[in-house]
Order: sequence, then C-alpha cells, then structure tokens
Amino acid sequence: MTLKLSTYFRSTAAYRVRIALQLKGLDHELMPVHLLRDGGEHKQADYLEKNPNGLVPILETEDGVLWQSMAILEYLEEQYPESSLLPDAPFERAYVRALSQTISSDMHPLNNLRVLQYLTGPLGASEEEKNTWYKHWIATGFKGLETTLARSDKTGKYCYGDQPSMADCCLVPQVYNANRFNCPMEDYPTIQLINDNCLRLPAFAEATPDRQPDFE
Repeated sequence: MTLKLSTYFRSTAAYRVRIALQLKGLDHELMPVHLLRDGGEHKQADYLEKNPNGLVPILETEDGVLWQSMAILEYLEEQYPESSLLPDAPFERAYVRALSQTISSDMHPLNNLRVLQYLTGPLGASEEEKNTWYKHWIATGFKGLETTLARSDKTGKYCYGDQPSMADCCLVPQVYNANRFNCPMEDYPTIQLINDNCLRLPAFAEATPDRQPDFE
C-alpha cells in the first residue's frame, strides 16, 4: 500500500517526516489534518480512533499505524534502508540520534502548538509573554547545538558529514519555526549554514510548509 502521512503544513514533527520521505524517495500520500479549524481536526473522533494522543503526524503503513515522528523516522530507516538517515557505525549512529533528540526531545516539546495554546489560554499569558517563552527555549537549545556542531569534526555540509541525516530532518523544521517567531539567529552561523545547504536540496525544498497542499 502507499504510505499515508497525516500532516499539517506547519507541524514541526510532520515536517521532519515529510523530509525523510522525500530523502528516501518513497511514494506517499499526504492527508492534511488542520490543527486549528473547527477546534482542531486532530481532536475529532475519526482521527482519535487512529491516534488517541490526538497529535500529528501519523503514518499509515502496510504493517499498521505509527505515531511519534522519531519512531516513524526509525521505522522508515529500518524498512527502507536506501538513502540512509543514519551512519553505519554504532557510535556514529548514536551521535546523530543525540543531535536529533536535542531538537526533538529538548527543544520542540516546549514550543509546540498545544503548549503555546495552554500558555495563552488557561495560564493567561499575553502574546508578548508567549513569544518571550518561545525565544528563550530556542536560544537555550540552539546555543548548545551550535557549540556542538561548530567544534565537531563530524560536521560537514550537514549535521553529520556531507550526506543529510536524521539530524537534518529535525534541524530544518526547528530553524523554520525560529525564523517564523523572529528569533535572533546571528549567534548560530553553523546552524544557519547547514540549514541553507539543506534547503538547496529538492527533498528539503519539497517538504517546506509553503509547498504543502494545505498551506494557507
């Protein structure tokens, strides 16, 4: 069966998976799920039947339905090893995973939509306070990541060497979000260079939010 990805054009996690699907050249169908319309289509019964957590993305495969973007990336890597997203050696694979999780586990969860909605909803934070929160956690995460990438001899055109990896699938969406929220980026030249190199590749360009069928 054709892989089916439930996605939202601006979802950071779905963006990661879109990049990976493009890098691996896998046939897939995008199934837009609007996170704001009608209270959020991800909260409706038919979607919750597929993913009770009510989050995007989910990937429908011949083996079943998968959720959580990093688990999906691992599945794609194991099921479709061509155009690998991870190096061969165990330590190097762990290194790329560590870069990936610095973004996907340490940075993104603090700034995703439901957290921001909770800040401005039940907690009563203003838009200015929300943006201050956002920029703080972007700066905290990117500071350490920039230092790691800048001083590592493993860094090449991309986060690891001269072939895009799982780490780049995570980095580019996070940079997109930082730019969207006008986060200062001048202190992260290595991150910016890697992001620019990635976006020159068709796989990354095709996965950008403005190329998605539900873009608005």
